[in-house]
Amino acid sequence: MTKTAAIIGGGVIGGGWAARFLLNGWDVRISDPDPEAARKIGEVLANARRSLPALADVAMPPEGRLSFATSIAEAVAGADWVQESVPERLDIKHRVFAEIQAYARADAVIGSSTSGFKPSELQQGAARPGQIFVCHPFNPVYLLPLIEVVGSDVADPAIRQTCVDTLEKLGMKPLLVRKEIDAHIADRFLEAVWREALWLVKDGIATTEEIDDAIRFGFGLRWGQMGLFETYRIAGGEAGMKHFIAQFGPCLAWPWTKLTDVPELTDELVETLASQSDAQSGMHSIRELERIRDDNLVGMMRALKRNNWGAGALLVAQDRRMGRTAPAPGLVETQNRQVPQSWTDYNGHMNEAHYLEVFAAASDRFMEIIGADADYIAAGNSYFTAETHIRHIDEVHAGARVRVETQVLAGAGKKLHLFHSLFEGARLLATGEHLLLHVNLNSRATSEPLPDVVAKLADYAKAHATMPRPEGAGRAVGQKP
Repeated sequence: MTKTAAIIGGGVIGGGWAARFLLNGWDVRISDPDPEAARKIGEVLANARRSLPALADVAMPPEGRLSFATSIAEAVAGADWVQESVPERLDIKHRVFAEIQAYARADAVIGSSTSGFKPSELQQGAARPGQIFVCHPFNPVYLLPLIEVVGSDVADPAIRQTCVDTLEKLGMKPLLVRKEIDAHIADRFLEAVWREALWLVKDGIATTEEIDDAIRFGFGLRWGQMGLFETYRIAGGEAGMKHFIAQFGPCLAWPWTKLTDVPELTDELVETLASQSDAQSGMHSIRELERIRDDNLVGMMRALKRNNWGAGALLVAQDRRMGRTAPAPGLVETQNRQVPQSWTDYNGHMNEAHYLEVFAAASDRFMEIIGADADYIAAGNSYFTAETHIRHIDEVHAGARVRVETQVLAGAGKKLHLFHSLFEGARLLATGEHLLLHVNLNSRATSEPLPDVVAKLADYAKAHATMPRPEGAGRAVGQKP
């Protein structure tokens, strides 16, 4: 049954929430008095549709239905999740929460995107205070997985569990904050760095671009995959964190920073910040910057995915969650995904290396289906590719939703002969013919598959033997039909 999310406030953060829910198959209702809300949400969704599916190596669920409500009451009625993303003013939030709770289900999750207020402050005067949680995301919400989840002493345990379970199913990382604290966890770091950056600009030490360069070319890359403490553990060498603290701890007493002081935001400082920022990034529109940011994030997160590390490990788990059931014998769909922007070349279509990548992933998926999975490989058995022939039939562009259908041409003894066909809708884009040999990983010699794999492969080989031989099978390079 399709679930429904109500988004109260459709700005940058509310739009990101809408995209995250919608692209994961939820119906979404938005309440926002801004007459431009539909246009703004549409632009956020366009970026999300371009980038979020590029993180997955399996098909995203069918997109949910988007609608715009004429009132908060209409938006929240019957909703499973209500996300408040209105301006950071406590009086506005209290008024909004009162209206939400007057019409929302008592068991619905009510989350606030607030970056600063504690849940006990949000709950003041609420009809059901235990229903309201801080669910603080990071922009862009449709890509970045972290959500700080903060409840007060009166938090409803059942709703909190629903909150965590839902976020995980959306491919996110719910970070349960142990105690209420101003600005939660992550923003306290950001605030400290922001204050120091303002001083560096005010004192003429660095420009906005130089400060950003210090982050993006240095420690920001380390933080993106290991965070703070794991980074410093490595800096301690073989002796680890104790050695790092012993070596660098004393400098904490030195007056290096101004973290407890804030420069006055005079007109002169504001103008300096704005002019430097314009010189740094003004040649790009906001939407262009968002797309550049999203492409970079997708590339970095996919790199982490290859190592099953950090945010990448969440993507691996989400792929498994989004449909890894073995199909019945018959023509097998072994890939269903969107082509990411990073797969395209100077001609604007998919680079030839990625045709091989998608067909290799299809072979891996078929191996999983017949039981030659990660556990099978860990036990010392696998299939190695001996020959490959790819035909490039039609162009493939970024954003295309493609699928691979796989037919077993032969599957007996040590040999596995597969024929993959890559489609966008009914349009054939490419074919890949692959001969694989079963190998004992200890001896590195060809060997017979184990009985369970033999039996499953035989079922597919028998079913596929009755199908027409695919056009192009067995063709040599340059050979005409």
